[in-house]
Amino acid sequence: MTDRRYLLIYGATGYTGRLVAEHARSLGLDLIVAGRNQQRVDALAKELEVEGRVFPVDDPALVREGLAGVMAVLNIAGPFRLTAEPLMDACVAQGVHYLDTTAEYGVFAAARTRDAAAREAGVMVMSGTGWDVVPSDCVAAHAAARVTDPVRLRIALKLLSATPQEAAGLNLFSRGSVVSATTGLGDDVGALVRADGDIVALPEPKSARFDFGDGPEECVSAPMGDLITSHVSTGTPSIEVYVETGLPLPIGLDLDALPDGPTAAEREVGRSKVIAEAVGRDGTVARALIDTPTGYRFTQLSAVEIARRVLAGVYTPGFQSPASAYGPELFLSIADSHITDL
Repeated sequence: MTDRRYLLIYGATGYTGRLVAEHARSLGLDLIVAGRNQQRVDALAKELEVEGRVFPVDDPALVREGLAGVMAVLNIAGPFRLTAEPLMDACVAQGVHYLDTTAEYGVFAAARTRDAAAREAGVMVMSGTGWDVVPSDCVAAHAAARVTDPVRLRIALKLLSATPQEAAGLNLFSRGSVVSATTGLGDDVGALVRADGDIVALPEPKSARFDFGDGPEECVSAPMGDLITSHVSTGTPSIEVYVETGLPLPIGLDLDALPDGPTAAEREVGRSKVIAEAVGRDGTVARALIDTPTGYRFTQLSAVEIARRVLAGVYTPGFQSPASAYGPELFLSIADSHITDL
């Protein structure tokens, strides 16, 4: 390979990585699958009939070597707090675009610090190309655009909207999601908000009620990437992010007892929803709700869609959020996703 047209998916052999790699291959993208396990990478590369590469992220020279001929990296290897920064730095140094599917607040914060270097290198750095944060960023930008000079923004996430019968017995999380949610958990403070432009740690998480369509539901504030991305996409100085409390988060689960992740049938059960509430300087309030396929299915589609655009030369250098790079209408390219003004 002498030209740079390839998308390298790092972590392609994991549960989410395989879904994304299979979808990218089905669309005919120029693809390289990569990871840390030689046997697993070789097997997937053979199955998809693409090139496979094996390299660790803790050796900068090997990472740079692994990016030869690559136009963009899509990192799906969690915990991202261990893989993201080495790959970001190698990408920026080599003039390669960096994308990932993280939901870890600290990674978004780290990605934003690469803004100036990425602009100088002419490449884009974007964390959160999956369900976190594409739908929330799109609906936040959509709501903020409906008020004049937005000053406050509240975002609420409902990971699964389904009947009790549909939700009974579902396996909702992959092993990788559990590891990312629990490894180094103490590094992220649960009571973070953005206040007047700055990230602030509160004494304890805040609670609020949001109506996702079935009546008000209890939600609790969480240190989500939207505290970074929605600030970039909307310019709103004060932002709070909440997660609906009715669904157990992947904390304290037994990895050995878990399957790799939800089955194909389980991925089709229910919907995922996000509410955004924007307040303008004049006190005007705009609310909107986005309704999407559930997380793994959405991530499979959205991460590849963003990577496809980058490979086609459609990108903005520097640190970008999904909506700052592609506008809130990005959601229209993700099958069966809808925004409703409330």
